Amino acid sequence: GSRNRRFRLIVLAFAAFATVATGVAGLLVLPSLERMMFTQAGQRDDATLRLASEALRGALRRFESAPALIAERPDLVALLDAPADPALAGAVNERLRLTAQMLGASDIYLMNIAGLTLAASNYRRERSFIGRSFEFRPYFTQALEGGLGRYFALGITSGERGYFFAAPVEKNDVIVGVVALKFTVDGFEGTWRGGPSDILVTDENGVVFMSNRIDWHFRTVAPLSPAALAQIERNRQYPLDQLVPLPLSRSALSEGIDLLSLTDGTESTEYVSSSTRIFEAGWTVTILTPTGVARAQARMIFALAVLVLLSLCMIIAIVIQRRQRLLDSLSAQRRTRDLLERRVAERTAALQHEVEERRAAETRLRQTQTELVQAGKLAALSHEFNQPLAAVKAYADNAATFLDRGRVEEARDNVGRISRMADRMAAISKHLRNFARRPQDKTGPVPLVSVIDDALDLMRARLEQAGAEMRFDRPAQEIWVVGGRVRLQQVIVNLMSNALDAMSGDAQPRITVSLAVDAE
Repeated sequence: GSRNRRFRLIVLAFAAFATVATGVAGLLVLPSLERMMFTQAGQRDDATLRLASEALRGALRRFESAPALIAERPDLVALLDAPADPALAGAVNERLRLTAQMLGASDIYLMNIAGLTLAASNYRRERSFIGRSFEFRPYFTQALEGGLGRYFALGITSGERGYFFAAPVEKNDVIVGVVALKFTVDGFEGTWRGGPSDILVTDENGVVFMSNRIDWHFRTVAPLSPAALAQIERNRQYPLDQLVPLPLSRSALSEGIDLLSLTDGTESTEYVSSSTRIFEAGWTVTILTPTGVARAQARMIFALAVLVLLSLCMIIAIVIQRRQRLLDSLSAQRRTRDLLERRVAERTAALQHEVEERRAAETRLRQTQTELVQAGKLAALSHEFNQPLAAVKAYADNAATFLDRGRVEEARDNVGRISRMADRMAAISKHLRNFARRPQDKTGPVPLVSVIDDALDLMRARLEQAGAEMRFDRPAQEIWVVGGRVRLQQVIVNLMSNALDAMSGDAQPRITVSLAVDAE
């Protein structure tokens, strides 16, 4: 009946909610989830990137010191002194070939100070370096100036890309030639092929000179400036007609990880990109991973989340239906309980009336106790004022007698005594005025030392009458407590009175008051 219709409406409502929630999640959650998966893909590629960059660094370190060691050979200096000696040139060529073979280098060659190659490890090849001039290469000029030459370029003779190291050949501390070593990079690219990611290496100008993608060779990641193009042309480093920018757009995903989009004609491919620098060579090694796998993972996770959401909605609908049944059962129980509660309420009202009567009796008792306290305080007031008043009367009578007899000085002394006694009565009156009030002052911060001083003033006459010694270990600073000033003063006076009563049989009673502050 109505219950089933209600349940169907609930199911429809949840289905509509799930549909709307799925659409909103698709607009808001899915892009964020994809970016998270892209970032994780970039982090996973970090190990591959480190392996590739370390392999390149290892090759650079392995060949970096070789030209300087080769330049120390005496036969190179001899050939530079006698370049026309064919036997010497043949011996040097063969030694350079064996050295290149042993080191795994592509080429090793000797040039004079004009850049002309006199001997080379590739002397047996058809396109040998012998007789060719490389004075335009930066590595030659760097070595000729006494430093270590280093440069990456496309070989104009061999047509092979390679990295060049060069060192000066010296005779009696004078540079007479240059030894250059070249190693190719094709082997590195071979190991990068077949993997799920693409790797490219760019120079300081952003030219891609290494990559497992052959179609990216000599492309640029950004347009080159006229000065950079002029330098590349002057050094014959790369073919100018191939220096075309790759159609890339970049957006940051996280620190060190970017999202690249490469548009080739009508097709656009997205990559997760992370890079590292090889500073000694001025290279940037970049790994590019297509986003297809990460995007598919994100969508799978999203689909699972939607499925869980729909399942949850159905579970909630079933729970609501069962809850409705439970509510119907509870409604019947509630009617029975209401009947019992009414009966309990009647009994409770009777008990409450009895409790109120008892509370009223307790209130009357407390009022009676308060009135008794006030009566005790009024008796204390009378006792405290009796002695000063009697003394004032005696001093006044004596002063009148002294004046009648002309004893003015003694009369003045009695008048002074009367004045001091009046001051004492005023001080006592100041304390007793508060003490005589009803103990209904509000609770708050109270200076304890000041309260004790007031109580001592009130008890001074009785202490003197009893001949008691009063010691108060006064603290250096005021101590504040929470309470009522009048009630606290009354407690201290009661304590002192009880102490005097307890020592009524002692010839010299002594009361000590001290304060201790809890460190906590």
